[in-house]
Amino acid sequence: MAEVWYWLQDVSEHLRVTRQRRALRAPGRGFDHVAQWDPVQAVVERLHPRRMRLRVVDVIQETTSARTYRLERTDGPLPPFRPGQYVNVFVDVDGVQTSRPYSIASRPGDGTLEITVKDKPGGFVAPYLLNEVQVGDELETTGPAGTFYHEPLIDGDDLVFLAGGSGITPFMSIIRDTVRQGLALNIHLLYGCRVADDVIFGQELAALAAGNLNLRYTVVISEPPPGYAGPAGFLDAALIRERVGDVAGKTFYVCGPNEMYDFCLCALEELGVPRHKVKRELYGPPSDVTREPGWPAGLAPNTLFSVEVVGRQTIRAAAGEPLLNSLERYGIVVPAVCRAGECSACRTQLLAGRVFMPAHDRVREADRANGFIHACVSYPLEDLRIRV
Repeated sequence: MAEVWYWLQDVSEHLRVTRQRRALRAPGRGFDHVAQWDPVQAVVERLHPRRMRLRVVDVIQETTSARTYRLERTDGPLPPFRPGQYVNVFVDVDGVQTSRPYSIASRPGDGTLEITVKDKPGGFVAPYLLNEVQVGDELETTGPAGTFYHEPLIDGDDLVFLAGGSGITPFMSIIRDTVRQGLALNIHLLYGCRVADDVIFGQELAALAAGNLNLRYTVVISEPPPGYAGPAGFLDAALIRERVGDVAGKTFYVCGPNEMYDFCLCALEELGVPRHKVKRELYGPPSDVTREPGWPAGLAPNTLFSVEVVGRQTIRAAAGEPLLNSLERYGIVVPAVCRAGECSACRTQLLAGRVFMPAHDRVREADRANGFIHACVSYPLEDLRIRV
């Protein structure tokens, strides 16, 4: 209700200022176009803030390697968001200003926002958040972003969620919202984890499925212990067919480590699922870009190239590291939101040289024609000259 009251106040102020502007336009009277405050922009900023300050109010240990951070906003009300969206978290790790996107696990209307962080071997931001961030600390993030959410007119009401590891988080938001609102959706969640101890939200999901006939929940362990009786292996075509049955009319959502995408997408293609009935959420750049189709044979990931940033400086960048990461290591901060080649916030102009971009990169054709790349999923193949 508070959000509605604020919105009505802004609309009322907008009408007042509009009447004032009309009066000032009377013949013989001047009008200052610059000095007027724009109430419409204020409403837009409240609904779609570019940045937010969030305070940690609780830390929940989900598994031995994953924690959920419950956050409240300190610089205004939480904006509305769609279940399945994410925020990009900005951090300074040992003098390197960088960011990482994290899906929102909580549902809209809870008054707080939750993100779940899972430790990653060789990670940079996740270990910092897990080891350093405590209750009372503040984080800066973008506003909610992303398109990985249920669209009723397109997706229908028969949904299959394929989750892997920490890819469960956007599904958790959708499931919590569906149950809380009593939405008429049929959801079957297939959740793949390496070991049983890695299952995030396991008890809550089991309880939700037990109390809701329209929610089915299946955990699949790829490395089961001796004597494990549950489903084991990978989310392949055979397992999906066994658990889901007829795929006709169903919409499939896929979210998890990059390694699972090609595997699951091939399985869905084998089952005859049309591409327009598959939605996927990309989780950052590939963990090993040299395994991507089209990577130049013989190019070692630690090969260093020179990158001239016009008007700034010349840096050294490794072939196997996203260009965006290399720039951040030298203190060159480029706007970023998704860090997965989708949002275009980090678009950078390539003036000379060649880069490798994975097939999932969604650079716009107009940008491609004019030499723009997504720095978050671009890897140098030779010396470069760029403009940021």
